[in-house]
Amino acid sequence: MRRALLAITGLAASTTALVVLKGTPGTSQAAQDRPVAEAPVVPGGSAAPDATPGGVTPSARPGATVKPSAKAGASRTPSARTSSTTRATTAAPRTTTSAPKVTTRTVTGPVVSYRYGSLQVRITLSGSRIVDATGLGMPLDGQSGLRSDDVQARYSGSSGEVVAKQSANLSTVSGATYTSTAYKQSLQAALDKA
Repeated sequence: MRRALLAITGLAASTTALVVLKGTPGTSQAAQDRPVAEAPVVPGGSAAPDATPGGVTPSARPGATVKPSAKAGASRTPSARTSSTTRATTAAPRTTTSAPKVTTRTVTGPVVSYRYGSLQVRITLSGSRIVDATGLGMPLDGQSGLRSDDVQARYSGSSGEVVAKQSANLSTVSGATYTSTAYKQSLQAALDKA
């Protein structure tokens, strides 16, 4: 029984708090935003004199709405039928720009001949960023094949030195100076094309 009473009391208190915090019906946002000292605008574009004690306008009181009042002798013309809470607003122009589409493209460098054979480098770019590099046509057999494997392991792939440094300024692979130099030359030419 106590729990039910506490639950009902809590629900009533929270509902009351929501109503109070939200504001009373009929209070417009324009009336809430207006400073107290600002006089309401009446039809015809002039400010109404203070009609309430203390200079408080009806729109400054919570729950009050501003009603247009006609001046004595004023004619009713279409221009006189303006809203009494006219506010000048200057909205910034809305521009909708979507993000540029990133294009993925592949660029292949020239074939570079060197002491142990020839090779060329193919890079994959996403926008202007290198995301992959591969050596093509590298020697596969013997001592040259081992050097090619070392160069390929260090430079190529999505986690290789080419992707990490985003340039052809790579460190030379120890024991594979000629292969490293040829790889860098073809890579630099591919970067120049891209």
